[in-house]
Amino acid sequence: MHTWEYTKGLHDLGNGVYAYLTPDGSWGFNNAGLIVDGEESLLVDTLFDLPSTHEMLQAMSSATKAAASIDTLVITHGNGDHFYGNELIKGAEIISTRACAKEMAESPPQMLAELAKAAPGMGDLGAFFLQCFGPFKFDNINPLPPTRVFDGRMDLLVGKKEVQLIEVGPAHTAGDSIVYLPGDKIVFAGDILFIGGTPIMWVGPVTNWIRACDMMLEMDVETIVPGHGPVTDKEGVREVKGYWEYMLVEARRRFDAGMSAEEAVADISLGDYSSLTDTERIVVNVNLLYKGFSGDTTPVNVIDLFSGMAKMGLK
Repeated sequence: MHTWEYTKGLHDLGNGVYAYLTPDGSWGFNNAGLIVDGEESLLVDTLFDLPSTHEMLQAMSSATKAAASIDTLVITHGNGDHFYGNELIKGAEIISTRACAKEMAESPPQMLAELAKAAPGMGDLGAFFLQCFGPFKFDNINPLPPTRVFDGRMDLLVGKKEVQLIEVGPAHTAGDSIVYLPGDKIVFAGDILFIGGTPIMWVGPVTNWIRACDMMLEMDVETIVPGHGPVTDKEGVREVKGYWEYMLVEARRRFDAGMSAEEAVADISLGDYSSLTDTERIVVNVNLLYKGFSGDTTPVNVIDLFSGMAKMGLK
């Protein structure tokens, strides 16, 4: 496989397909994609705020005139780093899964803007919030809702290029999807893939995430753009799948032994996965696995989970 350099900016994957990468792939530093054929273009996700999205669009416009007027925007899931910049995509049709559209409406940037202002008085939690999200500007962002939603799968044409939108959530979030270009053997995986960083599961179940990895492994695909981290291939999919299989076994063993989620977090050795960035996400992952084991369907308390991560991840 071609080894793609992991540097900030637009990377030409060939045949009118591009990846926009934002190292180091940690909190909020996500990737996006551009698909161009003839006069038509499709953008996969935006970035976390307006300045970063504007910078990305300028880079895309310099590479291809089609990017100056994007026809379609696909949002892979409802985390703000993948859609907060979408108001800059003027006039485009915005497509997501139905569940993603619902999550987008429930995740306004104003909430993060208020937390950023309050963070200096919030102790370790506030310090950790600023460590994760301090580089971004959440004021005066007005994301646009999807104009078209789907369940299961949607097939599109960008020029003559076939594009398949495939729903794989709930997993990372409630409405995850991936974007597959069979003719180019390329997948934009959204946050089903974190390469070099610890995956984080906000909704689950983990079995859906593992199933999504299996789906990509069965596809005729050579190049995979993750939601975070460097461009990869099927080996990157196997690594993410292996992480979840390992965590599933380790968390289940401690759940069956009567340990609390907090005790399990402290007890689990990350082993081969200790070199990943953002290892504090084990707090969220174990809590979500425990909820799945017990059949608890109540929403997670995000503030409590961030407080737990702050104890581990504050630098």
